[in-house]
This record gives sequence, C-alpha cells and structure tokens, in this order.
Amino acid sequence: MAHFPTSDVPGSPTRLTGLDALRGFDMFWICGADAFGHAFAKAAHGPVSQALALQFEHVEWQGFRFFDLIFPLFVFISGVSIVLSRASKPPAGKRSDALAAILRRGLLLYLLGVFFYRGYDGWHEDIRYLGVLQRIALCSTAAATLHLFLSPRALRITLVGILLGYWGLMTLVPVPGVGPANLNPDTNLAHWVDARFLGGKKWNGAHDPEGLLSTLPAIASCLLGVLTGLFLKDSSRDAASRLKGLTVAGLALLATGHLWGVWFPVIKNLWTSSYVCVAGGWSCLLLALFHGLVDVKGWTGWARPFTWIGMNSIAVYLASNLADLGGLALRLTGGEVSAALDRIHPGAAGVVTAFVAVGFCVWLAWLLHGRRIFLRV
Repeated sequence: MAHFPTSDVPGSPTRLTGLDALRGFDMFWICGADAFGHAFAKAAHGPVSQALALQFEHVEWQGFRFFDLIFPLFVFISGVSIVLSRASKPPAGKRSDALAAILRRGLLLYLLGVFFYRGYDGWHEDIRYLGVLQRIALCSTAAATLHLFLSPRALRITLVGILLGYWGLMTLVPVPGVGPANLNPDTNLAHWVDARFLGGKKWNGAHDPEGLLSTLPAIASCLLGVLTGLFLKDSSRDAASRLKGLTVAGLALLATGHLWGVWFPVIKNLWTSSYVCVAGGWSCLLLALFHGLVDVKGWTGWARPFTWIGMNSIAVYLASNLADLGGLALRLTGGEVSAALDRIHPGAAGVVTAFVAVGFCVWLAWLLHGRRIFLRV
C-alpha cells in the first residue's frame, strides 16, 4: 500500500518515502557528479565507457545528457513536495498565514544561496545574486504561491502560458543592439537581459545559466512538480493508475520536448521550453520508478542511503561544498594509494576518490538521520 503525506515532518507515517529517496538520489549526483564526470572521462578507454563518461558532463550548448537532468529534477521534486507537504489548502480569505510562511521560507533559502556563493573580495562585485539555491527559492516560492491561490485548471493554463510565452520571447523579440531574435550563446535575449540588468558576479561572465529571464521556464518546471503532486494526492486513484499516469505523462513530455526542440532547441543554459518538457518527462519516469519500488512494492532497503540524503538534502548540499569533502577524500586516496590504483587501471584513482567524497555525504546524512536531526528550510 502506498502512503501519501499530509505533512512534511520527518518520520511521519504518511511521508512519501519514494520521493525522499528520489531527492536523495538526485542530491547524490549533485554532490559528486562533477568529480565522477572528470574521473570517468580520464578512466574511459573504450567507446562504451567514453559514452558513459559523457553523461556526467553538461552539453556545451544544445542537447541533453544525464547531468543536464540533475538540477531540473530537484526543481521538479520541490514542486511535488509543495503539494504533499500541505495537509489542505486554506479556504479563501484565510491564506495570509500560509503566504507569509511561503515568503519566509523563500527568503531564507535565497539568503542561504547568497551566502553560499558570496565572493571574498567585496559584496558589490563578487556576490552572486542568482544561483542554484536562489533559483530553487524563487521557483518554489512562485509555484507555492500559485498553488495557494489557483485551481488545478488555472495552474495548467499558467504552465502552458509560461512555456509558450518564453518561446515567443526568445524567438520573436529582437535583441537590442544585436538584431533579430536568436539562440546563440552570446547574443540571445536572456544573455542581454542578464548583461543589462543582473548585477554582481555571473557564472558565465556576462550571462548566468540561473539568470533573470530563464527563471520563468524554471518556475514552469516547478509547476510540473506541483501538478504531479496533485495527481499523486488524488485519493480516488489506486497505485496502479498513479504509476500508469506518471509513466504516460513522462513519455508524453519527452515526445513533446523533442518535437518542440526542432523549432526551440533543448538548451539547458537558456532553460528552453523544450528543455522543461524533456527534463520533466525524465523526472516523471524516475518518480514512477522510485514510487513504484519503494512505496508500492515496499522495497526500501536498497534506497535507504538515498532516503537519508533526501531527508537532509540542504544540509548535505551545503556541507559537500563548504567543507571541501573532495579535498578530504583526496587525503585518504592520494599519494601511494592513488599511484597503486592507477597502476591497476589508469584513471581509477579519480573514480575512487569521487566515490569516497560522495561516501562522506552519505555518512553525514546517516549520522543526522540517526540522531533525528533535520535541517528544514
């Protein structure tokens, strides 16, 4: 029997464990995908292993790989959690407290992101106003607010409107000082908006992949999660129909995204509407897999490490970057150990170091879970 949460309290008997496990699976790669990508690329020698290694690197511009799914999957999961963490929607006229809580959470998460990306030479030039945590804060705040005030039908219309509107902006609106609309890396409208209006430090020089204009379709990714959460929370559906619905929706989104990509290419750095659909399709399919195995079948043992991470995802994310777990792992696997591993197979030392670094994340999550310590934002 599958359980569907009415609260987001860790340990609640109604908590959707499969969603926690999927969140942890996603965070597992966030904490180590870069290291895995570089290590696998170095260790890969045959065509199959080289093709696998490529999946742990972002596509340079147009296209889609496994690593390009990691961030939108987390945004999607955030949307699902918005619905499943709310016992019921407050009646009209009594939503001010819920709205205040949404805004407080969004502000706190945004400030955590600002702290996380802050430079050390001065706030004015080195602060990164938009980044991963900031995007999650903006998307979840917008999606939670829309869910609070809009009906499911209005949410669907809003989602489609955002995707179509962004398509129109990026392909029809001329770029000031450049000319006709285009999707080239340095001359597109999103790049111009960031260069003109986004201050502080930007990830790619004048443009940021988590920039201003591309936040709009990222909100759509979160709304896809909200609609998925509403589907899962529908008590009139049994487990089989939920799994079927998630699978059909995933395949339909994949087909839509790739077809749309003919006219509006799949580009992560611009978070194009076709990219939203492709990433949303894979997100639905992965949720169906984790929900089916963990919540419906009850096969929880294999997913336990992911569940630990998923229930403390923010703490693990901050620790993995601020504590330099990669450097700590290198202390254990470097020197003679590294040389011995590379003699066994060239590049093996890097792969082992990456696994050890991620192992520290799992160990931290296990410690926090065992002591019932959960960092909630």
